[in-house]
Amino acid sequence: MNDIIKLLPDSIANQIAAGEVVQRPASVVKELLENAIDAQAKHIQLIVKDAGRTSIQVIDDGIGMTETDARMCFERHATSKIRQANDLFAIRTMGFRGEAMASIAAVAQVELRTRQAQAEIGTMIRIEASDLKAQEPVSTPVGTHIQVKNLFFNVPARRNFLRSNAVEMRHILDEFQHVALAHPEISFTMYQNDLETYNLPAGKLSQRIVNLFGKSYRDQLISCQEGTDYVTITGYIGKPEFSKKTRGEQFFFVNKRFIKHNYLHHAIMTAYEGLLADESYPFYTLFIEIDPAHIDINVHPTKTEIKFDDERAIYAVVQSTIRKALGMHHLSPTLDFDQSTSFMFSTPVTENKNASSHPSSTNLFSNPPKASSSTNSTTSSSEKDNVNFITIESDLRRQNNQKNWSVLYKDFQEAFPKEQVKQEEPEQIVLTLESKVNRLPGDTISSSSERLENEGLAYQMHNSYIVSQVSNGMMLIDQRAAHERILYEKFLNTLSKRNATSQQLLFPKVVELSSPDFELIMEITDEIKHLGFEIGILGRNTIAIQGIPAEIPDGQEKEVLEGLIEQFKWHQSELNLGRRENIARSLAKRSAIKHGHKLTIIEMQTLITQLFASSNPNYAPDGTPTLVILTLDKIGSFFTK
Repeated sequence: MNDIIKLLPDSIANQIAAGEVVQRPASVVKELLENAIDAQAKHIQLIVKDAGRTSIQVIDDGIGMTETDARMCFERHATSKIRQANDLFAIRTMGFRGEAMASIAAVAQVELRTRQAQAEIGTMIRIEASDLKAQEPVSTPVGTHIQVKNLFFNVPARRNFLRSNAVEMRHILDEFQHVALAHPEISFTMYQNDLETYNLPAGKLSQRIVNLFGKSYRDQLISCQEGTDYVTITGYIGKPEFSKKTRGEQFFFVNKRFIKHNYLHHAIMTAYEGLLADESYPFYTLFIEIDPAHIDINVHPTKTEIKFDDERAIYAVVQSTIRKALGMHHLSPTLDFDQSTSFMFSTPVTENKNASSHPSSTNLFSNPPKASSSTNSTTSSSEKDNVNFITIESDLRRQNNQKNWSVLYKDFQEAFPKEQVKQEEPEQIVLTLESKVNRLPGDTISSSSERLENEGLAYQMHNSYIVSQVSNGMMLIDQRAAHERILYEKFLNTLSKRNATSQQLLFPKVVELSSPDFELIMEITDEIKHLGFEIGILGRNTIAIQGIPAEIPDGQEKEVLEGLIEQFKWHQSELNLGRRENIARSLAKRSAIKHGHKLTIIEMQTLITQLFASSNPNYAPDGTPTLVILTLDKIGSFFTK
C-alpha cells in the first residue's frame, strides 16, 4: 500500500500560516509596525495606497539588519526574540513567533531595504509568493524600509473576500492607533493615498491622545495611577459627561501590547456605574505593567488575547484604580444620608396639593413622614418613650398602608375614568385588529379575526409595556420592540424607494468622530442620505449634521448618529448583514422609543395599529418578541391549586 502522508512544500505551508496571521491589509500594517518598534525605531512612517490593496510601506530608523538577517527574516520560525521555551514567559517584544514576514511574503510581492549604522551599504531583497526574485547590495538610509505590494495577488479567493476600501482603511486606522498609543515616545506619520492623515510627534501620552482624537479630549482626561507588588496601572480615562454612544475608544495595553479583554472592560464599566447614560461608553487608555511570568500571550496568532494567572486580582486593581481616579475628581456617586433606607410602604400623612393627579410610584412608596423622624429623635432618651414611638409608628404605618391601596386603585381608575370613556369618540379609545394579527406559538385563538373588545382599553404599564384586553385574554406589548419593528420596515422601504423626508436643522450639529468612525460615515454616506440625513464635511474627522430623518426627535441628532455608527459596527462584526439591512436595523434600534417613555392613548393606538400593519408584528428585527398573549386559561391557572 502506498504512503499517503506527504510533507507540504514551504510555499504551501507559508500560505496556510498566512491564513491565520494575514487576514487583511490591517494585519500586515500591524506586523510591520511592531517589527519597527522591536527594531528600536524613533520615527516610523506608514504609507498606504488603495486601502493596502496596492501598497503598504513602513519606513523606520531602527537598528536595521545584516545581509544574512535580512534573508533569514523571511524563513518560517526564524526570530531574534526567543531562544528557548522558557523565553515564552519572559517576552517583552511585540513579535516572537517568527511567522509574520514569511506569511506576508507568501501572499504578496515584498521588497525589503535595510542597513545597519556601522555598515556602509545596505541590502535589498525582493520576494514574490515565497519565491526569492532578487538579493543585492543597495544604497539606503540606516533602518529598514519594507514595501508590500498586491496583497493576495496569488490567492484570488482571499482577495475577493476583502471589504470595501473604506472598511479596510478603518481597520488599518485601528491598528495604527493601537501602536501609536502604546508608544508615545516614538513619532509616527501616516499617509493615505499621498495625503497626510497623521503627524504625531514624540511626547507624553496625554499629547498623543489629543493628537490622535482631537483637541476636545484636553478637557475630559483624568489621570489614573495605581501600583502594587503584582501589577501597575497607569493611563487616562474620560469624564462621564464626555461618554459616547459608540465604542472603539477603549484601549487596554499589557506591557505595551494592545489586548481585548471583556472581563477587565466590565471592571471599568462597574466603576462608572451610576455615572453614565444608558448605552454609553467612556474613553479609557490604560496600561497594565506586569511580570511576563504571570501572563500568557501565546494564545492567538493576532496576540490580542491574553491570559492572566490571577484575573480576579487584576480586575480588582483596575476597578479600584478607576474608582479612585473618579473620586479624586469628585465624580463618584454619593450617598444621600438624608434619604431613608427603610422599605416601609408608607406615605406622608399630609397630601401634597401640588402633586400630580396620577400618583407615581415614588409618591406611593416615599419616606416616612417627618413627624415620625422628629419623634424618634426627641423620644429616644428613655425606653418608655421608645415603646410609645413604636406604637405610634405602627398605627401610622397601618393607616398609610390602607391609603396606599386606595391610591393604587385610584391610580387605575383615574387612568380610565368612566366619564372620559363616554365622552370620547370610540375610534380614539377602541382598537380593532382584523386578521393581520399573527399568532404566536402556543396560542389557542380559534377565530380568524382578532379584535380588542370595547371594554379592553389600552393601558401603559410602567411606561414600558402596553396592556390590552383581547377576545380570549390579555395582550402585553413591549413598546420599544414594537416601535423598532415599525421603524425597521419603514427605513428599509425608504432605502429601497429613496424617498426619505428630511427635516432641516436651524443650527447644524457639529460632531467630531474618531478616524475609523469618520471613514465609516464616508462609506455609508449615500445610504444615510437616502434615509434623510444631510451631512457636511467640516474638516478631518469632523462633520456637521444639517438635516435628519423626520422620525428622529429634535435634540437627539448627535446621539442617534453615534448610536447608528455603533450599532452598524456591531451588526457588521457579529451578524455580517448586508449594508442596507444593517443600516435599517441600526437606525431603528437607536431611534425607537425607550422603556420609561410615557405614551398617550392616541400614541398607544397608533403604535398598535402600525405594528399589526407590519409584515411580522410578532418579532423585532433581532428576533426578540414584540408581544405576548395570555389566554384566559393561562390566567386562570395562576389562581387554581
